[in-house]
Amino acid sequence: MFLSCGEALFDLFPSAETNTGFIFDARIGGSPFNVAVGLSRLGREAALFTGLSTDPLGRRLERTLQEEGVETAYLVSKRNPTTLALVGLEPNGVPRYSFYGRGAADGSVAERDLPDLPPSVTAMHFGSYSLVVEPTGSSLLRLARRHRDGKLISLDPNLRLNVEPDVSRWRRQVEAFSEVADLIKVSDEDLEVLFPGSGIDSAVAHWNARGVQLVVVTRGDDGAVVPLRGDVFEASGRAVEVVDTVGAGDSFQAGLLCGLDELGKATKPGLSQVSLDECRRVVAFAMAAAAMTCTRRGADMPRRPDLPGV
Repeated sequence: MFLSCGEALFDLFPSAETNTGFIFDARIGGSPFNVAVGLSRLGREAALFTGLSTDPLGRRLERTLQEEGVETAYLVSKRNPTTLALVGLEPNGVPRYSFYGRGAADGSVAERDLPDLPPSVTAMHFGSYSLVVEPTGSSLLRLARRHRDGKLISLDPNLRLNVEPDVSRWRRQVEAFSEVADLIKVSDEDLEVLFPGSGIDSAVAHWNARGVQLVVVTRGDDGAVVPLRGDVFEASGRAVEVVDTVGAGDSFQAGLLCGLDELGKATKPGLSQVSLDECRRVVAFAMAAAAMTCTRRGADMPRRPDLPGV
């Protein structure tokens, strides 16, 4: 089972303006939430660990997880409110977020909330603003460190500087998580913020030296570049009619983990043995998943029958 750890929220898309305000289209989201749903839709066993509000929005998030077949045993009930993200779209469909989540449930996970994990949880994924919002950030780091020796650790920094504008805070936390991560998926934009002026090769070499086995760098519609044990390959992006790119990176992440799992490589020893050809196939599969999400409003992840084989 994959355990995705981090935030859960509602994305609010302004859909119409009235004489007295706006009408919003509210869509369920949050990067780790999306990854958990994406994995379940792709036929993988998945669970979510997060703080979830007892308010009506939190109850709707939990009901969605149940409907999507995501295990809810690791949810932590909180009286804090649910995070809201106001989404504005650029002409090319790229989202611009404004977050309203100070003191929210997903940012209020304390060390006492950390679960005991059974052997059935074989891989854990961490990412986005939950890495830097306290007390959740420190709690998740403890959880990752606790299980670094037995479970595959996946990381997507997915920087949200409008949640935490202190870049040094992001750099410290990503550095700390990279000490325990086996797999890092990162966008080229985030990589430039984390390692300004260093380039992909330098950043990847730094992470490899810390024990990261696989780094995948996504480049939007330009595809991805993957350095693997001295070899480097590029995967082309897919031409689709874009509605928006919300959730595309999360869908790529779910596709990446699913593809590795279908090849029997979504474990710590398995990842170290993945071949260049296998990696090409898995990244192509993840690219197809991300492309399909871009053709839909919000983080609407594809299902396994929608995609080609790995």
